[in-house]
Amino acid sequence: MNKGIYARLSVMMFLQFFIWGAWFVTMGSYLTGSLAFSGADSALAYSTQSWGAIIAPFIIGLIADKYVNAERLLGVIHLIGAVLMYVLASATEIGTFYPYLLLYMILYMPTLALVNAISFRQMDDPARYFGKVRVWGTVGWIVAGLAISYAFGWDSPSGIAGGLLRNTFLMASVASVALGIFSFTLPRTPPQRSEGGGLREALGVDALALLRDRNFLVFFVASILICIPLAFYYQHANQFLTEIQVANATGIQTLGQMSEVGFMLLVPFFLKRFGMKMTLLFGMLAWAARYVLFAYGNAGELVFMLILGIALHGVCYDFFFVSGQVFTDSKAGPRYKSAAQGLITLATYGVGMLIGFWIAGQLTDAFASGAGVHDWRSIWIYPAAFAAVVAVLFALLFRNEVVSYKPAPTGTPARDHG
Repeated sequence: MNKGIYARLSVMMFLQFFIWGAWFVTMGSYLTGSLAFSGADSALAYSTQSWGAIIAPFIIGLIADKYVNAERLLGVIHLIGAVLMYVLASATEIGTFYPYLLLYMILYMPTLALVNAISFRQMDDPARYFGKVRVWGTVGWIVAGLAISYAFGWDSPSGIAGGLLRNTFLMASVASVALGIFSFTLPRTPPQRSEGGGLREALGVDALALLRDRNFLVFFVASILICIPLAFYYQHANQFLTEIQVANATGIQTLGQMSEVGFMLLVPFFLKRFGMKMTLLFGMLAWAARYVLFAYGNAGELVFMLILGIALHGVCYDFFFVSGQVFTDSKAGPRYKSAAQGLITLATYGVGMLIGFWIAGQLTDAFASGAGVHDWRSIWIYPAAFAAVVAVLFALLFRNEVVSYKPAPTGTPARDHG
């Protein structure tokens, strides 16, 4: 891969995740703090990510894989997305905000697979080059968060009260226009018609046979269940931090993405030293520990507990989800490799987080004391306890396996929310 292509793919990744990070992290604070939406309304908004993840395979399996160049489809989607982001900046009622956001996420979620597909097709050695390109997506997410807090101050108490977080959607709109136009300059990535692939593979239907394996079944169910407490973080962490008046909350949250890059390097060591079971277990227990830290930390002398909880994101994500992708890859074998990853993505970011967003919304409304104030300690104890229970059940039911770590990327979207 020459330097020119590397640079173009890196810009693509940067903008792809800058767009997502520009509005997704602070949306909960905006909806509840600026527009006075309820927790249930906020949950409805965040659930659009799950519906997008569920519907995305149909777009990729039925359109991108058969009829349209990936870079052209990417460009068209982001130009439409720019219009939708612009409209969302002015929507003030859930009845108008939700439909536009749902349409946006149905279009955006497939682009995660598209940017991966465009990248893979330009690499003769994806294991060597993909990580160097993908890391720019994490950088884009981080830059968006730092800009919101330190460059513009949109997430300050006065900024939230004044509705300045609406500008995050405008920022995403501008970036979407940039990526939409830039996409048409990317290397040509025509459809690859293959006998395998298609919608069945994208939905993971062919991988259902793997559920006959007890260990994979335990992992599959645990993946869905652990995504329920995971949803609390994405939906309410920024709202929680801004509500208790942690300064520059969105910028501080980028520590999670920074730690993610660092802990990624430790995954091979932990898999080799402790095995698959313990590595996955560390990831699940980290979610429980994070929420306990959130429950008992504060914006004063115990703010270090909140910062530590945010920094645990690398362990939470890498040790469970990245290691889980490795485990899934090892179980699937050549025949079901892509289908198995599609099944896990659909189950976690689709089903698991959809349930989690709904529960999180119900709990925040139950512990609201009026005037936009919540009993956050009580709220965070619930996902902490749930994650701990899932971890215990996993420890009892999952048999350890030795799996070699091969850092070759798959064709599934790498979720990291950043």
